[in-house]
Amino acid sequence: MVNWVYFPKSSPPPEFGLLIVALFEEVAAEIDSTTKVGLHSDTVMARLRPGLEKLGFRVEKGKSAEDKIVVPVLFGRKGKILKCFNADAHAVETGWVLEVEAGRAVDNNQFLKDIFQACMMHDVLHLAIAVRNTYRKSDDFAKVESFLETMYVSGRLQLPLKGILLIGY
Repeated sequence: MVNWVYFPKSSPPPEFGLLIVALFEEVAAEIDSTTKVGLHSDTVMARLRPGLEKLGFRVEKGKSAEDKIVVPVLFGRKGKILKCFNADAHAVETGWVLEVEAGRAVDNNQFLKDIFQACMMHDVLHLAIAVRNTYRKSDDFAKVESFLETMYVSGRLQLPLKGILLIGY
């Protein structure tokens, strides 16, 4: 089962975000964290890759430098990229970045790093973070959802993103 929620809750989810959710739903049986216990994020990305590419995403293909998706953060002289972050998938035309996490999402606060990096990325307007519904008998989706809910409701931290789409797989 795929769970999802869009923040801020005062805005409807963008159509493009719903297309991303639909891709997760198409491969849900293959990536379900409640039945596929040891599934790595790379395996999830491999299942999603064809659909993401059809949507216009550039998708990470491996761990080597040429397979990574580089998104600029800072520019220097003559427009040279001084600082960049890597993304699992990036749709330049629509301003979306997708990060797919597995075991480290909550335990190592990887979702927080994803949020920070997306906020720094040039021309990124939306972040989609996919986390396991279940990891070591813990509801990672619910934990990240609660964090995002608190962050948005408190209003004490203003992000430069239009929104965050949280997906549980």
